[in-house]
Amino acid sequence: MHVIVVGCGRLGAELAHRLFQRGHNVTVIDQVDAAFDNLHPLFRGRTVEGEVLNQDVLRRAGIEHADGLAAVTNSDTLNAVVAHVARTVYHVPHVVARNFNPRWRPVHEAFGLQSVSSTTWGAQRIEEKLYEAEVRPVWSSGDGTVDLYELVVPERFRGRLLCEVLPEVPYVVVAFTRAGQPMPLAHKIPLEAGDVIYLSPAPESREALRCWLTSQQRA
Repeated sequence: MHVIVVGCGRLGAELAHRLFQRGHNVTVIDQVDAAFDNLHPLFRGRTVEGEVLNQDVLRRAGIEHADGLAAVTNSDTLNAVVAHVARTVYHVPHVVARNFNPRWRPVHEAFGLQSVSSTTWGAQRIEEKLYEAEVRPVWSSGDGTVDLYELVVPERFRGRLLCEVLPEVPYVVVAFTRAGQPMPLAHKIPLEAGDVIYLSPAPESREALRCWLTSQQRA
């Protein structure tokens, strides 16, 4: 796979090296030559110095034949524009933009881009580490808008229905497993101890769900 990484700061350099290690053809673009010093000494991909919005620079990086592009500079507007151009002008099939400042996330959303907010994601993960260890967030989207929590059904819920034990807050039951096997997402199935329920709460109900999960694990 031919991947272009736009921006060679610490994040871009790490991403480029990870992709290179996995056997991909990687080209890194940055407008400052000294930025390439961030690359791992064993990195053997290509580097292109120049203004990333310059068509000649993009063509030298091979954008016309690229399979993926990651715009990971510390400028949200630049990331959004580069990703938009890659997707709509050059039809790069896999495009991801870094969201550096959460306040600029609407820019990425306006372009309909896949984005990863390291700031939002990192803050959420640190917050979760400060809470009770029994509460298990098991997955989060890169932009922090979707979280998945795990609830292991306790013995006292045996025989009760899913709709009887879950809290009255906005959520979606994403998956329900029993003895390692997926179960139908039906609220009328009597629960067994050890069943695992995966819940995705609405953003405004995350704290309420977290408190409820903590109370259930302690009860």
